[in-house]
Formats: sequence, structure tokens, C-alpha cells
Amino acid sequence: MAKKGLLWTTSKDDEAFYRLAPWVVGVYEAQLSSMDHSFAHLVEDYFQEGGMKDIMQPLPSIHRVVPAQSAVKSEWILPYDDVKAILMESKVFGVNDCICRKQQELIGKECKFPLQTCMTFSSYERPPRSGDVTKEEALALLDEVEKVGLVHTVSNVMEGIFYICNCCSCCCGILRGLTEFGYENSLAVANYYAEINNETCIGCGLCETRCQVSAISMEDTKPVIDLEKCIGCGLCVTGCPVEAARLILKPEAERIDPPLNYNVWEKKRLENRA
Repeated sequence: MAKKGLLWTTSKDDEAFYRLAPWVVGVYEAQLSSMDHSFAHLVEDYFQEGGMKDIMQPLPSIHRVVPAQSAVKSEWILPYDDVKAILMESKVFGVNDCICRKQQELIGKECKFPLQTCMTFSSYERPPRSGDVTKEEALALLDEVEKVGLVHTVSNVMEGIFYICNCCSCCCGILRGLTEFGYENSLAVANYYAEINNETCIGCGLCETRCQVSAISMEDTKPVIDLEKCIGCGLCVTGCPVEAARLILKPEAERIDPPLNYNVWEKKRLENRA
């Protein structure tokens, strides 16, 4: 069961311990190599028939948004939001195919974004694995996914982050929970919001195109931001050719800090799911 990704394993004093793995993040992601046409359709049926709701609605949210690297002023960036710093502290890095895009491709949906964008990393040395990349390659991929317009999401904790998903709203289960299924708790938004200077803006509409959650619309050749939809990803900022867009740190009273670590996160989830 552990080899199939249905259980998580650990060891202490040479004794093995096992525990149930959650569906997301856990069992589902472990099926990357076994994902086929049949399983892809079963997953989609599960999502469409309400299975996603029981996963996405309880708090704390599973994933949270991390702003694009250059979208936030350095003096404003919260420590747990500095995606580049998280990578710089690691020693080993890997890149895998995005299982969400693979699943959607198998049910016939086309996606314009690259497949190999799922990043993992660790501060502990380990034997080499398939998909390993250098730190320089990992940082370069981080730049590339921001350039093409993907949203960084990580586990909704401050400490113990070991992966970065780079998400599109057409395939990513987490973003689809927000945009397609309307589950407001499916994603913890970043503690920032977008603002556009209409005096500087040239009305090119690129920010509207890059927004994965349709929070920006063009009205009379000028962009209007729906702050209820804005997730603070910063893609409008990094894509603006005249630097008219920027991210602003929310007032302290409106910020929601993520749980400290996975144990705290899981305890709160268990309480909220009764």
C-alpha cells in the first residue's frame, strides 16, 4: 500500500511507522506514473459528482498562493511568502510532470501550458532520483513559469514546505475548485492585492489575459480589478510592460497567517471536519 502511495511511512529507531495518506496532497499525486485513461475519468467523475467539495471546503485550505518573485517589494514580503528564499535554503531539487495537466489531457482537455512544472526540494541530502535538477535549473524554472503565467501554490503552512505547484485554472484541481466549482475555501489567497495605475496603464489588456482567476476585466480600455476574486499571485505585475500594476500588502487586520506546520494544519482540519 505504501508503494502505491496509499500510505505514508516513516521510521524511528529502526522501527517503521505507517499512517493513512490524504487524497490531496497525497494519494492523488502519488499516482503520476500509473495515471491512465480510465483513472483520469474516474478522478474527473469524482470531482464533478461532489467529491471535491468535501476536500476543498474545510479550513485551513490545502494550498496557499505565493506571489511571483518580483511582484512584491522586498520590504513587504512576508518570510513564508519568499518563494526564492525557500528554494535557496534547499540542497536537492526535482521537477515532475503536473499530474493535474496529465489527468486533464487524458480526458481530452488541451492546455497551452508546459507539463513539467511540479517542483520538489529538500534541505536534506539523498541519493539521486529521476527528475533531479540543479539549484540553478530550479531557479530558472521558477522564472519561466512566472513568465508564461502560472500561479505559485504551496502547502498552506509556514514551515516544512517541500514543493511548489505552478498552476493554471484550466487544469489545476485547487484552482478549479475556486474558479470552476466555486468553493471559496479551496485556496488560501496571498496577503496582498493587485492595484493598477490607470494613468500609467496603456490599456494593452495583458493583465486580463494573464489573470488565472478572471479577477481583471477591461472597461473602456482600462483594467478593473475585482478584489473579491484577486488571489494576490502577482502575475499582472510581472507581465505589465509599463509597470503600471503592483501588489500591495494587506492591512495587518486583514492578513491571515498560515498554520505553523503540517501538524498544526492537520489538527485544525480534523477539528473543522469533526
